Amino acid sequence: MADNLRNASASSVGLVDEIGRGTSTFDGLSLAAACARHLAGKVRAFTLFSTHYFELTQLAEELEGASNVHLDAVEHDDRIVFMYSVIPGPASQSYGIQVARLAGVPREVIDDARARLAELEWSEARREHAAAPDQLSLFTEAPGVDPALELLETIDPEEVTARQALELLFELKRASGGRPGGKG
Repeated sequence: MADNLRNASASSVGLVDEIGRGTSTFDGLSLAAACARHLAGKVRAFTLFSTHYFELTQLAEELEGASNVHLDAVEHDDRIVFMYSVIPGPASQSYGIQVARLAGVPREVIDDARARLAELEWSEARREHAAAPDQLSLFTEAPGVDPALELLETIDPEEVTARQALELLFELKRASGGRPGGKG
């Protein structure tokens, strides 16, 4: 990457895959963003920049000539089907666990990862909801609120496409599975 940053020009074509992945999240994200900004903003090299840092998708709004695309995939019954088509815009979700399953990671590990993911998403949804400057509720939340309900509270139906709605429905089903009140 250092060689690319020093030697790239406006006539260069670059492929960057997961820069910053081998370090802490914030270090990696910061490094990846700085590299992308340099290549797109200063050097103006045509670069395909592959990353798992969703936060980098905002660079398309900040940098002239930058745009987001992703490979289409559909998830159904805990399986993923790759559509092998490039779609404009950032990906709406990650399929890391499904890809790990395809790679042969044991079912027990996949199940543990899904449970941890549901906990992390539930915690994030609660944190985002608590930070939102919404009107205070007249009712207090009951302890042990279903994570699917918490996630549902964070969704703005006016901002969701039909495809995102289908993906959210699967996510809501997963979030309610195995929890009190969830039919799984």
